[in-house]
Amino acid sequence: MDRVDAIVIGAGVVGLAVGRALAQAGHETLVLEAEPAIGQGVSSRNSEVIHAGLYYTPGSLKARLCVRGKELLYALCASHGVEHRRCGKLVVANSDEEASALKALQARAQANGVPVQWLEAAQARELEPALRCTAALLSPTTGIVDSHGLMLALQGDLERAGGMVALGSAVAGAVLGGPGEPHVLRMADGSEIAADHLVNAASLHACQLASRFEGLAPEHVPQARYAKGNYYSLAGKSPFSRLVYPAPADAWLGVHLTLDLGGQARFGPDLQWLDIDSPEAIDYGVDPRRADGFYAEVRRYWPDLPDGALAPSYSGVRPKIHGPDQPAPDFRIDGAGRHGVRGLVNLFGIESPGLTSSLAIAQDVVELLDA
Repeated sequence: MDRVDAIVIGAGVVGLAVGRALAQAGHETLVLEAEPAIGQGVSSRNSEVIHAGLYYTPGSLKARLCVRGKELLYALCASHGVEHRRCGKLVVANSDEEASALKALQARAQANGVPVQWLEAAQARELEPALRCTAALLSPTTGIVDSHGLMLALQGDLERAGGMVALGSAVAGAVLGGPGEPHVLRMADGSEIAADHLVNAASLHACQLASRFEGLAPEHVPQARYAKGNYYSLAGKSPFSRLVYPAPADAWLGVHLTLDLGGQARFGPDLQWLDIDSPEAIDYGVDPRRADGFYAEVRRYWPDLPDGALAPSYSGVRPKIHGPDQPAPDFRIDGAGRHGVRGLVNLFGIESPGLTSSLAIAQDVVELLDA
């Protein structure tokens, strides 16, 4: 049986970042990916936003890893020539209630060490003349990134450090080793491979996969839930040069306007909870009729959105570990201190800001495994 020092399951942006960090720390590292190419799941179906860290509870993993990850990500993009733009974002209010939510968001950003600037309506319109609002928060460190270019850069670093990505390599389960024993992965093709360190970065499949790890108590595996977000593209040129988000409500950030690196605007995601039991049942089709509900939302901050201007674009699904009526939990980076299994880290509920946080998550995983 082949044996390596470290195996990462999943070659999305987080799995590749973890594999890169492990290889650069001197571990013989193999990243296993079920699909025929890297980043075919959550990593290629998102807003490609580099989040500043405004929204997350101070002291939480999401807050710390987003703020740290953002700086690491901008540095990597600069050093590796990954296309990105620090375009900034406006979070806008159009009522007294929303202005109060902005004030709370301003305080939370400051607690997280994230720079923001309060703008009155006229100041916001100086930046974005097409915008309607009563007040806004400017987040200058928010940006956008070419997510596939980022993943190729991570893969390149991984391979230069002696690691390898194995595509078309689906994992069926694992037998977790006791003290001094390796973990043995059972592959879907019937083969086996052993590793001293195992990281489950399988995203939408992470909970399902962890339930097939013999030696991991069931209480350490959360129930997987799936929430779809649909995106619609804008026909014609966007009048905005920055991202525009409505004031936050609950765990959902509202129908926001994001830009790609070519300047094309898109709106979304919405929030559509899926009544399915596994990722294999996901339908990524985008219903054109769901765009109907976007127009009124968007016109609150962009009243000149033309009728018929939104076309179905793409969708993504968030790997949730909570239900629609529950508060959003923190990231779960479960090491031996939580589940008692040496050399195992499970990554659960790594949704937004997972891409922004990926390099910081990788640092935490290496520290857990090397402790």
